[in-house]
Amino acid sequence: MSMENDIPGDVPRDTPETEAAPRRRRVAPPPPLAEMAVDHLRAMIIYGELPPSARLIEPELSEKLGISRTPLREALKLLAADGLVMLRPNRNAIVAPLDADELIHLFEAEGCIESFAAKLAAERMTAADLRRLRNFQDRIEALQGAGALEEYFSINQKIHRLIVSGAKNPALVDAHDRLLGRLARARYFALGAQGRWKESVLEHREILAAMEDRDGETAQRLFMHHVGRTGEVVAAACASAKARRAG
Repeated sequence: MSMENDIPGDVPRDTPETEAAPRRRRVAPPPPLAEMAVDHLRAMIIYGELPPSARLIEPELSEKLGISRTPLREALKLLAADGLVMLRPNRNAIVAPLDADELIHLFEAEGCIESFAAKLAAERMTAADLRRLRNFQDRIEALQGAGALEEYFSINQKIHRLIVSGAKNPALVDAHDRLLGRLARARYFALGAQGRWKESVLEHREILAAMEDRDGETAQRLFMHHVGRTGEVVAAACASAKARRAG
């Protein structure tokens, strides 16, 4: 990835020409090897290959990913910023545990963002956007029937992103991207719950119908219910796991 130049800030009209205008610095993108490691480790965490609280042993991960420990450590820092990894001084980093209270708050925030975005998107999406959404729906129904959970999950994430981007509001997209990364493994975990996968497909079918009808109010209500149900399933599973550990 190429580095972007610093972009000068706006210069007030009364600023003397001899004074340098303040500059807004953009954070440099991570090196390519670190980016590759982030993508690989994120997938391992989301799909449970690296479960919650698992120790992240650097020599083992370096060998597995075929990279040195420097880009690996950069990748772990980036994943920690996303809430997927916990860095510990003088100890191995670990995969962040699934915290029920935090997840409740995150799902509440996601429900607000996605449901409001769905309301706007029902009114603002282009016909091409809606055709793409219909195509995604056909694919997730086929994948659900075939039992292809990982492929289903990938398309499901794209559906959520497409609806939010369909709101044509960059601020909503930015806020949603930050949340979706933190919630991805919880959403994948929820789909594995008994009956939730099929239930989720049916909810998406109803949401699509509302979007195609340009019915923003119904789309908003259905999306809030959809996200809320996922949050309920994850919270119940976390509570059950906590009870088993206590017992």
